[in-house]
Amino acid sequence: MIRTLALAATLALAPLAADAEPDATVLAAAKAQDRPLRETLAGLVNVDTGTGQVPGLSKLEVLLRTRLEALGVAVEARPAPPFGGNTLIGTLKGSGRAKLMMIVHYDTVFGEGEAAKRPYTERDGRAYGPGVADAKAGIAIILHTLAALKALDFTSYGQITVVFNPDEERGSRGSQDAIRAVAADQDAVLSFEPTFADEAVDAATIATKGINYASLTVKGHSAHAGGAPEAGRNAVTELAHQLLQLQELGDKGKGTSLNWTVVQGGTKSNIIPDLAKAEGDMRYFEAGEYDRVLTQARRIVENRRVPDTQVTFDLARGRPPLPANPATRRLGEQARAIYREVGGDLKLVEIGGGTDAAYAFQPDSPDKPAVLESLGVVGGRYHSPDEFAVLDSLTPRLYLAIRLTMQLSQGGVSR
Repeated sequence: MIRTLALAATLALAPLAADAEPDATVLAAAKAQDRPLRETLAGLVNVDTGTGQVPGLSKLEVLLRTRLEALGVAVEARPAPPFGGNTLIGTLKGSGRAKLMMIVHYDTVFGEGEAAKRPYTERDGRAYGPGVADAKAGIAIILHTLAALKALDFTSYGQITVVFNPDEERGSRGSQDAIRAVAADQDAVLSFEPTFADEAVDAATIATKGINYASLTVKGHSAHAGGAPEAGRNAVTELAHQLLQLQELGDKGKGTSLNWTVVQGGTKSNIIPDLAKAEGDMRYFEAGEYDRVLTQARRIVENRRVPDTQVTFDLARGRPPLPANPATRRLGEQARAIYREVGGDLKLVEIGGGTDAAYAFQPDSPDKPAVLESLGVVGGRYHSPDEFAVLDSLTPRLYLAIRLTMQLSQGGVSR
């Protein structure tokens, strides 16, 4: 996942209603999956699937296809260049009308050999291993949600579509079009990334920021730094001037930030540098912020400190935002009510980073599908050797996924 893990906002919510009783049959089905789910999770974690690690991705693809087909799911594989691996799209037909999509990625950020070095382990109520929470526990929850529905002989959905993509950790460059296309025909999209509130906080995500990539290039003129510095045009000096000018482009009120993160310039200490570059990270909730930042930045860089330098500002689009919207909020409240049945308090949060849920969201038709993120495991310390999943969250989260699927199949998103 490409994101800021800090909690951007916890939404104000109405007081909790009195807890409803859990559906005993569904809860028993979820509990029955606990040990098998952990075994599945161990098998997933113990395969290296860093983005672009094709042998491991291919191995896991075979495992996922086998598991899905055993559950009656028809599976299609679509190539996901440029990093390699396939996006798996599985369809499961039912007897009803609702179209539901479950999505999560199977790549991780970890290098080759990490699975052997740090295999799946359980200790002190937590599971550890590369990608255990982000997002292999999400895969396991999807697989065992389908297994539980089969055990319950529940087929009242019209179609459940499962999407497992191999490149989310690098922006889903090869899978985003497939995600958009498949999601456009759905009534609801459930995304199984882990929780993104504060560490180990039970939460679902109802809005995510988009990500854009800023670049700033200054071209000057080289000269001898000691003998004739006045003959040069110092690109590093101009770059520093521009970075200071551009640092106020964010808008806290709108949740927009632009942070400069990489700077390069100069070749030798005795040469006035003729080239300097900077890269930056832009995060935003409102789609119109892309145009605002680009327009303002290009106007700002016209003010030069070093004469006869050329300054170029560009803003490359990355993952779009999942904006706050009524359909997602309603789906979140529906999930929250279900979670109370097992004694849970599901926070609904907005976060500072992006996920594939944003590709599933349809800006031209914001009420359909309703998109809800972070239905995976409760966890923390993502992308680090200490990444963990909270084991006690597996059964409640599985219960939530099963019940939510059943409610959406029978009654749709609450209005």
